[in-house]
Amino acid sequence: MTERVIVARIGAAHGVRGEVKLWPFTQDPLAVASYGPLETKDGSRRFDIEIVRPAKDHLIARIEGVGDRDAAQALRNIDLYVSRDKLPEIEDADTYYHSDLIGLAAMRDDGTQLGTVHAIHNFGAGDLIEITPLGTSDTMMLPFTDATVPKIDLAAKQIVVVPPAEIEIPTSIPPLEGEGRPRSGRGGVKPTGGK
Repeated sequence: MTERVIVARIGAAHGVRGEVKLWPFTQDPLAVASYGPLETKDGSRRFDIEIVRPAKDHLIARIEGVGDRDAAQALRNIDLYVSRDKLPEIEDADTYYHSDLIGLAAMRDDGTQLGTVHAIHNFGAGDLIEITPLGTSDTMMLPFTDATVPKIDLAAKQIVVVPPAEIEIPTSIPPLEGEGRPRSGRGGVKPTGGK
């Protein structure tokens, strides 16, 4: 199966005529409608999206074949994907598709593994990288900046993470050699802009 990248999520119904709130994950929110039909992750369902208008922090969209509130509400929380080959090439060396970062090993600057990249988020104040530390199912969120993530090596499938001193790393992570306690640390298809 072709690699798919998530580009949007269908939200709640909007009004009574079958429109939905659409949460785009693309750098340009309106670009989500330019990829052609969007699909579920397994490719079993296709959706033709027509953007009606931008709203405060989402889009209002009409989906072909959806004509009333009940049909729109039945689609809530469906993630929409596009084939990776439909996405534009990234020209900026410090810009990445979120899907390229998820699953990478998160390494400390001394070469030991801290954990694995779980997700990239942006809640309005800048990109955050969510890491699942080794030995735990908990995650921690760190700012996705040059200071915290000074190196990304897609070929080696790893990033280097230097957690800020004010953030506690979960105690299940072994301390670095010579440390008596765990180090402090901190706890996006949209290409994420430079870090």
